[in-house]
Amino acid sequence: LTGVCTALDNVEARLYVDQKCLFYRLPMLESGTLGTKGNTQVVVPHLTENYGATRDPPEKSIPVCTLKNFPNQIQHTLQWARDYFAGIFTQNAEDVNSYLSAPDFAKKLEAQQNTKMDTLKSIQSTLVDDRPRSFEDCVVWSRLKFEELFANQIHQLLHNFPEDQVTSNGTKFWSGSKRCPKPLAFDINAVCEDAGMRNHFDFIVAAANLRASMYGIKGRTDEEYFVNVLKNVMVPDFTPKEGVKISANDAETESDPNPVDNADNEADEILKTLPKPSELAGFKLNPIEFDKDIDEHMRFVTACSNLRAMNYSIPTEDNHRSRAIAGKIIPAIATTTALVTGLICLELYKIVGSPRKELKADAYKNAFVNLATPFITLSEPMPPAKTKAVIKGKEWEWTAWDSIDVNKGDITLAELMEYFKTEYNLEISMLSHGVSILYSFFANKKKVEERMPMPMSKIITGITKKDFPPNQLFIILELIANDLETDEEVEIPYVKFRFR
Repeated sequence: LTGVCTALDNVEARLYVDQKCLFYRLPMLESGTLGTKGNTQVVVPHLTENYGATRDPPEKSIPVCTLKNFPNQIQHTLQWARDYFAGIFTQNAEDVNSYLSAPDFAKKLEAQQNTKMDTLKSIQSTLVDDRPRSFEDCVVWSRLKFEELFANQIHQLLHNFPEDQVTSNGTKFWSGSKRCPKPLAFDINAVCEDAGMRNHFDFIVAAANLRASMYGIKGRTDEEYFVNVLKNVMVPDFTPKEGVKISANDAETESDPNPVDNADNEADEILKTLPKPSELAGFKLNPIEFDKDIDEHMRFVTACSNLRAMNYSIPTEDNHRSRAIAGKIIPAIATTTALVTGLICLELYKIVGSPRKELKADAYKNAFVNLATPFITLSEPMPPAKTKAVIKGKEWEWTAWDSIDVNKGDITLAELMEYFKTEYNLEISMLSHGVSILYSFFANKKKVEERMPMPMSKIITGITKKDFPPNQLFIILELIANDLETDEEVEIPYVKFRFR
């Protein structure tokens, strides 16, 4: 490859390609559209900053109290449904698997004081109290969840904040963006007016099948079966709980301290009731990651969102529209795509069409367009940020495009340290690969002595317990080093170590 022209649809993929282009010092032509908006960015080694050098500000999040108790838009209910999906079908399964497989689970739990009780209660519920033995159990569970989410929680909210509640300054509590909710009564044949969806039935079918999939139980979707099972489900009557604190706004949510009284004792009691991992050898749950392109996932999220929307008198949406909102899909517009393609091709001509002429940064242009305004602007790419380092008395200004290349083969740790002393007049005080520390001045002396005569690749595979792919030629090393004469720390780029 002599360069990369991307056509990617997410930031993570762009950052991955950007890192590869940095490593191999290749130009990258990056572009993207968002409805009527579009942008292009040209990345040239040593001349411009790389794609990952600047980041967009994070998206504005929905306040927690709005999601939990006071939604007023379908976007709020869809986000709540997605969060609930992740908690009940992903996180709960992962917590159980962690409990069954991690020998030091209790120790890890101690480091998570804020979420310890929630984690243990979810494990107890998922592994013991509500563990299904058949698909019928999954249907019963989904019916009870319907009652809990769309009837009981609303009853409790209205118990805490009655419809005629007045705030301290005399205004109605349920006013403005706070919509007064109403509980739902389960009806398998109910159809919502706005979207024409059978949300009650869809929720039961999707929830039961996802639950079954999590436990490795075969599911089914025939309506007659569900009607027969649901007839016999005993749903307990709602009794309001006293002393339940519900935050009226985000300020109250943040100021609420987590109750820690007797939490350790309660946690110990729950741990005692859980079956020992050895008793469930081989048992494992299947965590389900939400995917907007899987119909079963969207059926659950859409039904869950619409039922909550009906609680708060918010217009419901069909599966197609819910998929677009939940997946944050903005339809592509042909004119924007054509304009962005043309703009990025102009930069491509500059890179591939002028090999005999070395272009300066002002020859390249980044573009930002919005056809709706209409607005278009071209700007020169920013140069890469420079870092100063003094090596052997000489000043070196390096950027993200630079690295220290070591092409000495798979040398030992002692040889690598000696190489930096003779070549760069630097003494390595810490050396790492990813999250693994290979050497540090404060490490156990016996361990350091063992590693000194070992080849670098052997040290890394010994720590990570993973072999290198046969086609991998380089290892990336990060190090902290001091000048041998001044003993001052010298900031240097990463080391590109060729071991094959």
